[in-house]
Amino acid sequence: MRIKKLGHCCFVVDIKGTRIMTDPSNFNYGGDSVLEKNISLILFTHEHADHLHLDTLKEILKNNVNAVVISNTSVGKLLSEAGINFTKVEDGQSFDFQGISIKGFGDKHAQIYEDYGQVQNTGYMINNLCYPGDSFNLPNTQVDILALPVLGPWMKMKDAIDYAKEVKPKFCFPVHDAPLKPFATFIYGIPEHFLSKAGILFKKLEIGEENEF
Repeated sequence: MRIKKLGHCCFVVDIKGTRIMTDPSNFNYGGDSVLEKNISLILFTHEHADHLHLDTLKEILKNNVNAVVISNTSVGKLLSEAGINFTKVEDGQSFDFQGISIKGFGDKHAQIYEDYGQVQNTGYMINNLCYPGDSFNLPNTQVDILALPVLGPWMKMKDAIDYAKEVKPKFCFPVHDAPLKPFATFIYGIPEHFLSKAGILFKKLEIGEENEF
Protein backbone atom coordinates (compact mmCIF):
# COMPACT_ATOMS: atom_id res chain seq x y z
CA MET A 1 0.00 0.00 0.00
CA ARG A 2 1.27 3.46 -0.94
CA ILE A 3 -0.10 6.67 0.57
CA LYS A 4 0.28 10.17 -0.84
CA LYS A 5 -0.90 13.02 1.34
CA LEU A 6 -2.25 16.05 -0.49
CA GLY A 7 -3.12 18.08 2.61
CA HIS A 8 -5.31 18.22 5.70
CA CYS A 9 -7.60 15.17 5.29
CA CYS A 10 -7.02 14.61 1.59
CA PHE A 11 -4.77 11.69 0.73
CA VAL A 12 -4.56 9.03 -1.96
CA VAL A 13 -4.22 5.35 -1.13
CA ASP A 14 -2.75 3.19 -3.88
CA ILE A 15 -3.44 -0.54 -3.55
CA LYS A 16 -1.88 -2.44 -6.44
CA GLY A 17 -2.74 0.34 -8.87
CA THR A 18 -6.23 1.10 -7.57
CA ARG A 19 -6.17 4.68 -6.28
CA ILE A 20 -8.59 5.91 -3.61
CA MET A 21 -8.88 9.58 -2.61
CA THR A 22 -10.29 10.92 0.64
CA ASP A 23 -12.01 14.24 1.41
CA PRO A 24 -10.69 16.62 -1.28
CA SER A 25 -11.58 20.28 -0.72
CA ASN A 26 -10.86 23.62 -2.36
CA PHE A 27 -8.58 24.90 0.40
CA ASN A 28 -4.82 25.15 -0.04
CA TYR A 29 -4.77 21.82 1.74
CA GLY A 30 -5.93 19.38 -0.89
CA GLY A 31 -6.36 21.81 -3.78
CA ASP A 32 -3.88 19.84 -5.88
CA SER A 33 -6.35 16.97 -5.77
CA VAL A 34 -7.79 18.30 -9.05
CA LEU A 35 -4.52 17.28 -10.78
CA GLU A 36 -4.66 13.66 -9.67
CA LYS A 37 -5.47 11.06 -12.33
CA ASN A 38 -6.37 7.37 -12.39
CA ILE A 39 -8.54 7.77 -9.29
CA SER A 40 -10.99 4.87 -8.90
CA LEU A 41 -12.80 5.82 -5.68
CA ILE A 42 -13.42 9.10 -3.85
CA LEU A 43 -14.57 8.92 -0.22
CA PHE A 44 -16.27 11.73 1.71
CA THR A 45 -16.67 11.38 5.47
CA HIS A 46 -18.89 14.45 5.96
CA GLU A 47 -20.02 17.74 4.52
CA HIS A 48 -17.88 20.36 6.29
CA ALA A 49 -16.06 22.66 3.88
CA ASP A 50 -12.58 21.43 4.78
CA HIS A 51 -13.66 17.96 3.61
CA LEU A 52 -16.15 18.55 0.78
CA HIS A 53 -16.28 21.15 -1.98
CA LEU A 54 -18.57 20.33 -4.88
CA ASP A 55 -16.83 22.42 -7.56
CA THR A 56 -13.50 20.82 -6.66
CA LEU A 57 -15.10 17.38 -6.90
CA LYS A 58 -16.50 18.23 -10.33
CA GLU A 59 -13.00 19.17 -11.52
CA ILE A 60 -11.59 15.91 -10.16
CA LEU A 61 -14.30 13.94 -11.95
CA LYS A 62 -13.40 15.63 -15.24
CA ASN A 63 -9.99 13.95 -15.01
CA ASN A 64 -11.40 10.74 -13.54
CA VAL A 65 -14.70 10.16 -15.32
CA ASN A 66 -15.09 6.58 -14.08
CA ALA A 67 -14.37 7.31 -10.42
CA VAL A 68 -16.97 6.03 -7.96
CA VAL A 69 -17.96 8.53 -5.25
CA ILE A 70 -18.75 7.02 -1.86
CA SER A 71 -20.33 8.75 1.12
CA ASN A 72 -23.27 8.79 3.52
CA THR A 73 -26.86 10.00 3.37
CA SER A 74 -26.11 13.57 4.44
CA VAL A 75 -23.33 14.16 1.91
CA GLY A 76 -25.28 12.14 -0.64
CA LYS A 77 -28.12 14.63 -0.55
CA LEU A 78 -25.73 17.43 -1.55
CA LEU A 79 -24.17 15.26 -4.24
CA SER A 80 -27.55 14.37 -5.71
CA GLU A 81 -28.62 18.02 -5.77
CA ALA A 82 -25.43 18.75 -7.73
CA GLY A 83 -26.15 15.93 -10.19
CA ILE A 84 -23.30 13.75 -8.97
CA ASN A 85 -23.93 10.02 -8.62
CA PHE A 86 -22.72 8.30 -5.47
CA THR A 87 -22.72 4.97 -3.69
CA LYS A 88 -23.93 5.04 -0.10
CA VAL A 89 -21.73 3.32 2.47
CA GLU A 90 -22.58 4.12 6.09
CA ASP A 91 -22.05 2.67 9.55
CA GLY A 92 -22.09 -1.12 9.34
CA GLN A 93 -22.19 -1.19 5.54
CA SER A 94 -19.49 -2.35 3.14
CA PHE A 95 -18.58 -2.05 -0.51
CA ASP A 96 -16.20 -4.25 -2.45
CA PHE A 97 -14.27 -2.72 -5.34
CA GLN A 98 -11.93 -4.95 -7.32
CA GLY A 99 -11.09 -6.93 -4.20
CA ILE A 100 -10.65 -3.84 -2.01
CA SER A 101 -12.93 -3.66 1.00
CA ILE A 102 -14.53 -0.34 1.99
CA LYS A 103 -16.39 -0.48 5.31
CA GLY A 104 -18.23 2.36 7.02
CA PHE A 105 -18.21 2.91 10.78
CA GLY A 106 -19.64 5.55 13.08
CA ASP A 107 -22.38 8.06 12.33
CA LYS A 108 -21.68 11.33 14.14
CA HIS A 109 -19.14 14.13 13.95
CA ALA A 110 -17.32 14.64 17.23
CA GLN A 111 -18.94 17.36 19.32
CA ILE A 112 -17.53 20.87 18.98
CA TYR A 113 -19.93 22.66 21.32
CA GLU A 114 -23.59 21.82 21.90
CA ASP A 115 -25.01 21.12 18.43
CA TYR A 116 -22.67 23.45 16.51
CA GLY A 117 -21.30 21.70 13.41
CA GLN A 118 -23.02 18.45 14.35
CA VAL A 119 -23.42 16.45 11.13
CA GLN A 120 -23.35 12.87 10.01
CA ASN A 121 -19.77 11.60 9.83
CA THR A 122 -18.84 8.18 8.47
CA GLY A 123 -15.39 6.77 9.07
CA TYR A 124 -13.99 4.31 6.55
CA MET A 125 -11.84 1.22 6.65
CA ILE A 126 -9.93 0.82 3.38
CA ASN A 127 -8.75 -2.76 3.73
CA ASN A 128 -6.61 -2.45 6.87
CA LEU A 129 -6.36 1.36 6.85
CA CYS A 130 -8.61 3.31 9.20
CA TYR A 131 -9.73 6.87 8.45
CA PRO A 132 -12.29 8.06 11.05
CA GLY A 133 -13.01 11.48 9.56
CA ASP A 134 -13.81 14.03 12.27
CA SER A 135 -14.44 11.55 15.02
CA PHE A 136 -12.82 9.09 17.35
CA ASN A 137 -15.32 6.35 16.59
CA LEU A 138 -13.87 2.87 16.79
CA PRO A 139 -13.85 0.63 13.71
CA ASN A 140 -14.04 -2.52 15.84
CA THR A 141 -11.68 -4.43 13.56
CA GLN A 142 -7.97 -4.96 13.15
CA VAL A 143 -6.17 -1.82 11.98
CA ASP A 144 -2.66 -1.75 10.59
CA ILE A 145 -2.55 1.89 9.45
CA LEU A 146 -4.40 4.80 11.05
CA ALA A 147 -4.98 8.27 9.57
CA LEU A 148 -5.00 10.11 12.91
CA PRO A 149 -6.66 13.54 13.37
CA VAL A 150 -4.32 15.69 15.46
CA LEU A 151 -5.78 19.22 15.49
CA GLY A 152 -9.30 20.62 15.48
CA PRO A 153 -11.94 22.50 17.49
CA TRP A 154 -13.52 19.18 18.41
CA MET A 155 -10.50 17.53 20.00
CA LYS A 156 -7.50 17.64 22.32
CA MET A 157 -4.15 16.03 21.61
CA LYS A 158 -4.85 13.69 24.52
CA ASP A 159 -7.91 12.44 22.65
CA ALA A 160 -5.83 11.67 19.56
CA ILE A 161 -3.16 9.80 21.49
CA ASP A 162 -5.67 7.79 23.52
CA TYR A 163 -7.61 6.95 20.36
CA ALA A 164 -4.52 5.65 18.58
CA LYS A 165 -3.59 3.57 21.62
CA GLU A 166 -7.08 2.07 21.67
CA VAL A 167 -7.12 1.31 17.94
CA LYS A 168 -3.60 -0.18 18.17
CA PRO A 169 -2.33 0.24 14.60
CA LYS A 170 1.21 -0.62 13.58
CA PHE A 171 1.61 2.78 11.90
CA CYS A 172 -0.22 6.07 11.97
CA PHE A 173 0.14 9.39 10.19
CA PRO A 174 -1.41 12.78 11.02
CA VAL A 175 -4.41 14.28 9.25
CA HIS A 176 -6.67 17.23 10.06
CA ASP A 177 -3.55 19.30 10.58
CA ALA A 178 -3.63 22.08 7.95
CA PRO A 179 -3.76 24.93 10.53
CA LEU A 180 -0.34 23.89 11.84
CA LYS A 181 2.21 26.41 10.59
CA PRO A 182 5.92 25.61 10.15
CA PHE A 183 6.83 27.23 13.47
CA ALA A 184 4.38 24.91 15.26
CA THR A 185 5.33 21.56 13.74
CA PHE A 186 6.99 20.61 17.03
CA ILE A 187 3.46 19.56 18.00
CA TYR A 188 3.88 16.41 15.90
CA GLY A 189 6.52 15.33 18.39
CA ILE A 190 3.91 14.90 21.13
CA PRO A 191 2.00 11.94 19.60
CA GLU A 192 5.26 10.57 18.19
CA HIS A 193 6.77 10.47 21.68
CA PHE A 194 3.88 8.80 23.46
CA LEU A 195 2.81 6.45 20.68
CA SER A 196 6.34 5.12 20.25
CA LYS A 197 6.14 4.01 23.88
CA ALA A 198 3.05 2.02 22.92
CA GLY A 199 4.84 0.38 19.99
CA ILE A 200 3.07 2.50 17.36
CA LEU A 201 5.12 4.20 14.64
CA PHE A 202 3.93 7.78 14.07
CA LYS A 203 5.13 9.40 10.85
CA LYS A 204 4.39 12.84 9.44
CA LEU A 205 3.87 12.55 5.67
CA GLU A 206 5.30 15.30 3.50
CA ILE A 207 2.80 16.82 1.09
CA GLY A 208 2.94 15.26 -2.36
CA GLU A 209 5.35 12.47 -1.47
CA GLU A 210 4.40 8.80 -1.79
CA ASN A 211 5.06 6.59 1.20
CA GLU A 212 5.16 2.80 1.22
CA PHE A 213 3.43 1.01 4.09
